[in-house]
Amino acid sequence: MTTATLPPAAAHAMLSPRAPATRWHDGPEFSVRPAFRDEGPALAALSRPFVRAGALRERPLPLYLAQASDFLVAQAPDGTLEGCVGLREHPAAGVLYNFCVAAHRQGTGMGARLLHAAFARARSRSLATLFTATTGSGRLFLRHGFVPACPGLAPAAWAQSLDPGRNARVLSRAL
Repeated sequence: MTTATLPPAAAHAMLSPRAPATRWHDGPEFSVRPAFRDEGPALAALSRPFVRAGALRERPLPLYLAQASDFLVAQAPDGTLEGCVGLREHPAAGVLYNFCVAAHRQGTGMGARLLHAAFARARSRSLATLFTATTGSGRLFLRHGFVPACPGLAPAAWAQSLDPGRNARVLSRAL
């Protein structure tokens, strides 16, 4: 999981044309909110360039549809989804996954706002620790308090699902 840099043309394949019912964080150019259940296709489209670049694992559309409630999304005023992060709950810990920000939005603070919204959601659900895995530099995570962690400290089901061939680093952050 990483926020890989992609060409702007690849990032414009995302769509979600409706206004949010609830906004978690408003800004001048985008809002962060929970994903709607039927936004699985938009989540998959947003993630696809990152999958092609090797930054994210491929997930089938039915999985995005089934797990849409895990996601927080960054939405542009026109309704386009331009960033997302999933938060899967495990006993006492959470796992951030499928974190991506469209290339033309990278460096604008969108990733940081998504991350802070995920922290707030995790705290509201009484999760003590967050874990993530990244094949990239992990700079955003490290800047926001994550540290390298032993996979054995992470939720077992998640740690066992990591693909050893991807050589991902596990990071954690206490909340």
